[in-house]
This record gives sequence, structure tokens and C-alpha cells, in this order.
Amino acid sequence: MIEFRALGALEMKTGNRVCTPTAPRVRQILALLLMRANQVVPLDLLLEELWNDAPPKTAVTTVQTYIYRLRTNVLQKSLGASGQATLPTVAHGYVLRVEPGALDADVFQRLVLQGRTHLEQGRFADAARSLRCGLDLWGGPPLANVRHGSMLQAHVALLEEDRLRALELRISADLALGLHREMIGELRSLVSAHPLNEWLHNQLITALGRAGRRSEALQAYQNLRAILKRELGLEPSAEAERLQAEVLSANGHGDRADLPLSIR
Repeated sequence: MIEFRALGALEMKTGNRVCTPTAPRVRQILALLLMRANQVVPLDLLLEELWNDAPPKTAVTTVQTYIYRLRTNVLQKSLGASGQATLPTVAHGYVLRVEPGALDADVFQRLVLQGRTHLEQGRFADAARSLRCGLDLWGGPPLANVRHGSMLQAHVALLEEDRLRALELRISADLALGLHREMIGELRSLVSAHPLNEWLHNQLITALGRAGRRSEALQAYQNLRAILKRELGLEPSAEAERLQAEVLSANGHGDRADLPLSIR
């Protein structure tokens, strides 16, 4: 079985042997086929990915050559005769057949779904475990060694959004487990990386408040307010203002302060 990695640099492996295409265009086509694994990818989409709306006269022949090289130089060398069947030509396009569990992006999505289900059921430890396993699959920006045309840009943006959502779910699970002090450093880093993500700011305020660090929680609120005012001309949401009020009225008993947890 060929294993594919997309959550980081694109990579193909059979056992311990790496067989990733070295030609940039062939790698780009492989990436798009992977993002639509087990689905027909019309020839027109491949042309758009490689040349946007200005394909050369030889574009169709060139793509056919890239597909041939992918089949013969990569798939057949790795799989033998079955390599041809892994990437068949279908009506108006091609389909890359990928076995269940062979693409890390699919495994990630399955683990996130599992984690979300656990979270909704109140099984916070199981949720955190599944989500952490999914996030551990990431080795960097998706398809980091591939040129992104318009088609791949959309897929990469979706993967990045899915990663952030999984991270938010994992943070929710960890905070529900009472890991407030343990989360403060990570939340500070995330707020710095995503300064306009108000939800992350709110979790930092919550974690600081529940850890008994009320002055820092209030400063975190003020930092959020200043960023929103400077960058967007907005005031914090009602949720952030409620958290500020909760910190101000907290009884000072540290972890026992009854600050509500926001899970989304």
C-alpha cells in the first residue's frame, strides 16, 4: 500500500521507501488528485490548476504526459502492475484510488470527528486524546513543497481552517478537564499568532481567571480590546465583556472561581 502525506510536505511512501515525484508539475498534479482522492478530477480542473485561465495550446498533451510519468515512474515502480489501476483514466478526467487510512488528511478528519463526538458527549479526556492524535499528524503547512494554483489554494485554505477548528476543540476539552494553568502558555502563543481570533482571547481570559491570576485575566481583556479597536474599530463581543465581568466579580479563590467555559 502507498501511504500519502499532505499535512506538511507532500510525500509518498511504500514501506520505508519514499517515492515522491521530484518534478514540480507532476507533484502539483498528484497533490490535486490527492485532495480529491477517489473522486473524478476533470481534465479542465487540472488545466486550471497548472495554468489558471491561460493554458498553452499543448496543455492537454502536457497533462497527459504528466499523468503518464506519474503512473509509470512512480505508481508502477512502487506497486507493479497494479499501479496502472491506481490512477485510471475515466470520462473527461482521472481518479486516484487511495485506500482507507492511506492519506493522513483523511485520518485527521476522522480523528477530529471522533473528538468532536466525544466532546459533545462530555467525554473530555477521550476528546482531548483523539484531537491531539489528529493534530500530531501535522508536520507543517499543508502541501508545503508544492506550488499552489487556484484549485490547491482552496484546498489548503480549507485544511488550515480545519486544523484551527481541531485546535479549538482540543483547547475546549483540555479546559473542561481543568487544565487551566497548563494551557496559559499555549494560549498566549496562539493569541499572538492569531490576534484577531476573539475566541482564543476569551479562552486565555478564562484560563487566567480560573488559575486565580485575575489581574492578568483583566489585562488579557484589555489587550483584546486594544487590538480590536486598533485593527477593526470594534469593541469586544458580549461574550468577552461577560468574561471580564466574571473576573471582576470572582471571589478570589483561584481554581474555584466559577468562570464559565466556552465550548464551540
